[in-house]
Amino acid sequence: MTAAPAGTSLERRYRRLLLAYPRGYRSDYGDELVGLLLDTAEPGTSLPSQKEAAGLIAGGLRARVTYMTESPPWADGLHLGATVLTVVNLATLVPYARSLPLWVALSALAVLAVLRGWVRLALPLVLLTGAKAGALATATPVLGHTLLPVFPDSLITGALYSTGGLYGAVAGHALAVASLSALAVRRRPVRARSWWWLSLVPAIAVADPTWLGRLEGASPPPVRAAAEIILLGLAIWAGRLSRDPRWALASATYLAAVSVSFAENIDNLSRQGVAYWGLLAFLTLAAVAVPYGYRRHALR
Repeated sequence: MTAAPAGTSLERRYRRLLLAYPRGYRSDYGDELVGLLLDTAEPGTSLPSQKEAAGLIAGGLRARVTYMTESPPWADGLHLGATVLTVVNLATLVPYARSLPLWVALSALAVLAVLRGWVRLALPLVLLTGAKAGALATATPVLGHTLLPVFPDSLITGALYSTGGLYGAVAGHALAVASLSALAVRRRPVRARSWWWLSLVPAIAVADPTWLGRLEGASPPPVRAAAEIILLGLAIWAGRLSRDPRWALASATYLAAVSVSFAENIDNLSRQGVAYWGLLAFLTLAAVAVPYGYRRHALR
């Protein structure tokens, strides 16, 4: 069997699939793996088979999980939780960018700082944007006057923080500040996060980021629900694979922020809202229990 030549469309597609692997792995083994795949490919093939593609993606995710477990679990879990919260905080503000350009920019800078692991830069930025969120939720003229209510540009309907109150508006910021503060006290660098986290911003921004519909009996926004369920499912899978609690810590941090908003609206919460919160709580508990259960089983 003649090997597929290098530099073909097949090689380019293999290299795109290898993006699932960590950069360090691709640098060390990428060329060797692509060469092996080309050597075993059928002549004239221009597309990897579905089995090959699924195997490479699954292998890349496993490699990323293994790579992440090289850092301390509690610190990495706090940083991962802060990453999720700051991304959601930014997505919440994006539909109101014309009315709040400065605060959207500061929130975006906070996400950038968290992704790059610049904890000391991220901390004051998250604190500032959280203070502004609380001011908007309570109609308090802090950090500049803003005409209220703040209506979205065009992506969604509903004024910013038009339901709930102070606690729901600042919960995500407060938990992110607490996580970043613990990391700042630690005085050790944290690893940079993937730029793929930024893909969640437009997905959540166009899907009712504060989920105002939960008070009107509406189902959860499909895009946001899918993102949350997929991420929590990956946390369960990663915890089972690695027997490591860092993903459980991040999941619990996110659930805590969501629960504050739900609790603040408990009297008006729809049945769909209660059921969906229960699903998020179940998945989070599974993420917490899986590493512990496997670790206990290993000790027997």
